[in-house]
Amino acid sequence: MKRQRGVPLIESRPRFFYGYVIVLAAFLFQLLAWGMWGTFPVFFEAMLSEFDWTRAATSGAFSLYLLVTAPVCAVMGRLNDRVGPRIIATICGLALGLGYVLTAQIAAIWQLYLFYGVLLGIGMSGYIAVNSTVARWFARRRGLAVGIVSAGSSMGLVVIPAPAMWLLSAYGWRNSYVIIGVITVVLVVVLAQLLRRDPGQMGLSPYGGSEVKEENVSLQLSGLSFPEAVRTRQLWMFIAVLVSLFMSYSSTLVHVVIHATGVGVPAASAARILIVVGMLGIVGGITMGSAVDRIGARVALAIVGTLVVMASLWLLVADSAWMFYLFGVLFGFAYGGLWALGTLTVAEIFGLKAHGAILGFATFIGLVGESVGPALAGYIFDVTSGYQLMFVITAVISAMSVILALLLRPIRKSAQACPPKGGSARRQA
Repeated sequence: MKRQRGVPLIESRPRFFYGYVIVLAAFLFQLLAWGMWGTFPVFFEAMLSEFDWTRAATSGAFSLYLLVTAPVCAVMGRLNDRVGPRIIATICGLALGLGYVLTAQIAAIWQLYLFYGVLLGIGMSGYIAVNSTVARWFARRRGLAVGIVSAGSSMGLVVIPAPAMWLLSAYGWRNSYVIIGVITVVLVVVLAQLLRRDPGQMGLSPYGGSEVKEENVSLQLSGLSFPEAVRTRQLWMFIAVLVSLFMSYSSTLVHVVIHATGVGVPAASAARILIVVGMLGIVGGITMGSAVDRIGARVALAIVGTLVVMASLWLLVADSAWMFYLFGVLFGFAYGGLWALGTLTVAEIFGLKAHGAILGFATFIGLVGESVGPALAGYIFDVTSGYQLMFVITAVISAMSVILALLLRPIRKSAQACPPKGGSARRQA
């Protein structure tokens, strides 16, 4: 490029940056995966009526799905660092579609656990790969990009529940799951072919890579290795935040629709709670993702935790549709923000050297904690005939997450790791 006198030479860019395609494909992947997942609360009561299972036993399939997703996320995160998201997302799309189709054929509860719990657990782990991929494509505006992608999961809750309710009334829950399975496998596999692990595979640089400070680029492109990160206190504090918020999220979202109908809210109005959660999740994902660029991940996580506390306490008194919709506003904003903040927190604190592995490991433990939520909420209802105790529990653990989030600090090259047993602290590189 020829430079005029007095005008600095800047790096030329292609007119169209392929990272935008990555963001769009990842957004649609999240929309489909989480939107179809959101049909479980919609079909929950129909399944209970047909099989006469307890709520604890039925929601236990959802808990098993989380338990399966947890270790698979850890594996997928490490694989994404090596083989990239295209293969991973394709496998996950096939698992999701097959899981829904086979769930439609169940005649015993063990089949629900196998087809919904195991196959969907494998399929849903793909979001680790797509989120980690987006973080690699953006040096500037990473928060906004990840926030947009995370908003896809909330958008799924906006656009899927209403068609799911129509399918349920027109075809029953079994045929509905077959339709959902076929749509999922076709669209997710097609989207997977658009994904690339990082811009280097296409001879490109991350968006804004030439415009950020040199020391920040060094941190983003190198960062901590996985073994180094595991020895830090910051990782375990972050994991504790995830466990608290994931458990609150799963126990509430799975049971809130049936809880609302139990206190007299009409079924159609109760189903709209998920739409409100999804709509505010879109706002929360983009807003909190962008906010990280200005206020940092720890403050953003604390805001999310505070909103979950408020939403949980509000459910203790909610007994009409408008009160549940207000819950949806608070909870939805926090829900959307949380999915953006996990990816961004790992990038901010640990860098990108082993981003997929660290994010997958943290999500693995977080999902193990999350898996306790739905079954525990169902058990509490079976024993106490209500969800009040569960709402108190979610408020308390979410308050704990606020404290831990405020104690998080980014790790720099001079930061110290937790000393290994019998040895001294090791300097992080």
